[in-house]
Amino acid sequence: MTQSTTRTSSVPPLPPPKERRRLREAKAMTEKQVAEALGVTQTTVRSWETGRTSPQGRRREAYARLLETYAAELDEKKHAKRKRRSKNPENAATARPAPETEAASTAAPTPSRKKPLNRRPVRTVQADSRSRQNAQRRKEKAAALAGAAAAEAAKLTPAQAFDELYAYASPALVRQTYLLTGRRTLAQESVERAFHLAWHRWPEVAVDRDPAGWVRGAAYDYATSPWHRFRRAHRHPDPPNGERAGRALRKALLDLPPVYRRTLLLYDGLGLDLPETAAETEATTPAAANRLLHAREAVAERLPDLSDAHVLHERLRELTETVSAPAVASAPAVRVSSERRAKFWTRAAIAVTVLIIGATAFTVVTAPRQYEPTPAPGQRVGGVPAPMGPQKLSRQDLKLRAKLRDVPMNGPERLVPRIP
Repeated sequence: MTQSTTRTSSVPPLPPPKERRRLREAKAMTEKQVAEALGVTQTTVRSWETGRTSPQGRRREAYARLLETYAAELDEKKHAKRKRRSKNPENAATARPAPETEAASTAAPTPSRKKPLNRRPVRTVQADSRSRQNAQRRKEKAAALAGAAAAEAAKLTPAQAFDELYAYASPALVRQTYLLTGRRTLAQESVERAFHLAWHRWPEVAVDRDPAGWVRGAAYDYATSPWHRFRRAHRHPDPPNGERAGRALRKALLDLPPVYRRTLLLYDGLGLDLPETAAETEATTPAAANRLLHAREAVAERLPDLSDAHVLHERLRELTETVSAPAVASAPAVRVSSERRAKFWTRAAIAVTVLIIGATAFTVVTAPRQYEPTPAPGQRVGGVPAPMGPQKLSRQDLKLRAKLRDVPMNGPERLVPRIP
């Protein structure tokens, strides 16, 4: 028990999913290289960085130590850069004085020019100490704010925290999903399904750095699923509901491929940066940048007024805030529906498991205990003479038989011919 506790305490904590991706990209490492280092697949590393799954056991320990190594190396690089930056102003101040100082020195040389170049000025030391003090104060203030926020969040029950997240994120998320799909019913269904999943996995969502982003990713994934095309109600987008503002832009968005549409909405509509957009769309940063450029070009071809990226950003932002979308259910109703769905699938899984166990037991009981080989199929055998039997009578034999039957005579005379 003591060894396991010591081992668990020595394992470094695992950073949030977005921080994992940032550390990997800062080290210029690909998902394939990290997967090879940990002995997993590239898809597994991608799911860890998006927060869909979390490593367990030895893989979690190895992944946490690898990320800790990346963070330590990056901190060392930052520290070395700070040292070089702190040295460069000194050299510049000693080697190349300011124009006013240079003129004053030529007019009346002072003893300060005879000081060695490698001696640190007093002002630089004081500035460094002040900057360190300010940095320490900022850290203490940030820690205090984080502690206050954590204490405030700890006062809420899970249901209250979920209700606040739902009231904050659901209205905007329904509008975004409606722009993404063009179908009001599907947008409402996607948001409710995403919050069902969030309540079902609330311990994971509650500690996430961006719970609203977690729910948004789940809603977008469900809304852009290709299986909806087989549903008759979601085959075609809904007709415009009397809204003329932004109708052309919405039609241009729906003409884009789903991946391009999602990238454009996240980057220009919501204002996410490129690494966050790439992480939410499960793509690399260059791939997300290429998708964004192609999406902008396609929209500019249809709407030349939106060829400027800033204008497109403003129009999309206004559209995501002003487009009308269907209302969603209340937070308690969503929680109750999520619990009912979880109970249904749990009971269904239990029923299927019991059915499989019963079928297996019935098979074991009724199965034959002794093996009886089946008889081999018959085969044709050659070289055997045909069985003997009565032969077919000829015409003469038939006439003779008829003649013998017609003569009413008994005794041996019937068979012995008479001599004339």
